[in-house]
Amino acid sequence: MTNPTELLYSRYGQRNFDFDTNWNDSLTTLLSHRSIRAYLTDPLPPGTLEILVAAAQSAATSSNLQTWSVVAVETVERKEKLSQLAGNQAHIRQCPLFLVWLADLARLTYVAESQGLPHEGLDYLEMFVMATIDAALAAQNAAVAAESLGLGTVYIGALRNRPEEVAEVLNLPPHIFAVFGMCVGYPDLEKAAAIKPRLPQPAVLHREIYQLASQEEAIARYNEVMKAFYTEQKMNVPGDWSEHSSKRVATRESLSGRDRLREALNNLGFPLH
Repeated sequence: MTNPTELLYSRYGQRNFDFDTNWNDSLTTLLSHRSIRAYLTDPLPPGTLEILVAAAQSAATSSNLQTWSVVAVETVERKEKLSQLAGNQAHIRQCPLFLVWLADLARLTYVAESQGLPHEGLDYLEMFVMATIDAALAAQNAAVAAESLGLGTVYIGALRNRPEEVAEVLNLPPHIFAVFGMCVGYPDLEKAAAIKPRLPQPAVLHREIYQLASQEEAIARYNEVMKAFYTEQKMNVPGDWSEHSSKRVATRESLSGRDRLREALNNLGFPLH
């Protein structure tokens, strides 16, 4: 799908989106994004991983500190272990390349110590937030690059369910945290995923000041769009987006183990002052 009007309709579930801009291939790639959860076993061409990392390293990074790293996992055994830790997600086993994106303060710790300098600043929450943002920006660049090459991707946040065990599988030293994983591979077109609609822009775009109450109409409209999407895609999702999303945050248990994230981070060497 390359038609801008159709892409915008798929992204918002409505056709009353006006745009007046010069369309290009980058916009087509971005708006065509969908999460792929079924992969062919075909290997990636040589050099693909290195190109994705080059794209990742082209992302912005705060103060050029580059507080992220990535572990490329390709062996069957290690993908199987990570799949189990992430709730037994089959696509982690299927994809030829599984990338684990890391908030990495270990490297700066090492650099400071090698210079004979203290690194107290790394113990503060700000630095963990910085590293997490760096990892997310880098990963998104890699995802867009992969999709521009005809590959599919899906983020795996469930690695945060059991952070210490993930760290053990990947041999992570202290001061490193696996923020999320990412499957990369050729999509199985027989199980093609649709572009999932997003909230209408009036729910997320605020001009000059933030206004919560004004989002009500946009959210109501989105609920209808998502109910139609769930039906069309034969997805067994009860209710609408508001109901589904509210249930995801209703209780401590609904966080799937991530309610103890601060404890896990402390165990992994992040004091978070």
